[in-house]
Amino acid sequence: MQPVRSLARVMLSGIFVVSGARNLQNPGRLVPAAKPVTDRLTPLIQQVVPSLPTDAEKLIRVNAATHVVGGLLLASGRCTRAAALVLAGTLIPTTAAAHPFWSNDDPAQRAQNQVHFLKNLGLFGGLLLAAADTGGRPGLRWRAGHRIDHSRRSVQRAVRTARREARIAVRSAATARRLPG
Repeated sequence: MQPVRSLARVMLSGIFVVSGARNLQNPGRLVPAAKPVTDRLTPLIQQVVPSLPTDAEKLIRVNAATHVVGGLLLASGRCTRAAALVLAGTLIPTTAAAHPFWSNDDPAQRAQNQVHFLKNLGLFGGLLLAAADTGGRPGLRWRAGHRIDHSRRSVQRAVRTARREARIAVRSAATARRLPG
């Protein structure tokens, strides 16, 4: 299954690396589409990360760099779960800015944007799967549950042992009292 996972991660990350590199080199062409979204996100960005620029072109560059780095991490198999989550998070504002099919009056443009919106929705689903993939190893939930069950059994054994030793001690004390001495 490992070769399938590796190939799927490389295929999924390709669009992020290529489009991220393209947008990093020429962010100006995306500013008109991104401006409405970046203007709405500016107050939130200033609260969460005050050092992050709020200019639309700089935010496009930050997003593009995130796509390139996240895509390369995902493709290389390094920090895949975190990279997939970050890419999924950046895909939401990217999709809202680039493919707002709901606001198009032209039916052809609306259909085109709807196709791209659904494509990004599919990418989002793939990224969520990549983020949930544990590579065949048990997940954190299973490991925590297994550790709790193991601890519970250990405590139960310790309680049984303590009860048995207490019964033996009581019998020994009773026997010691009966002996002349």
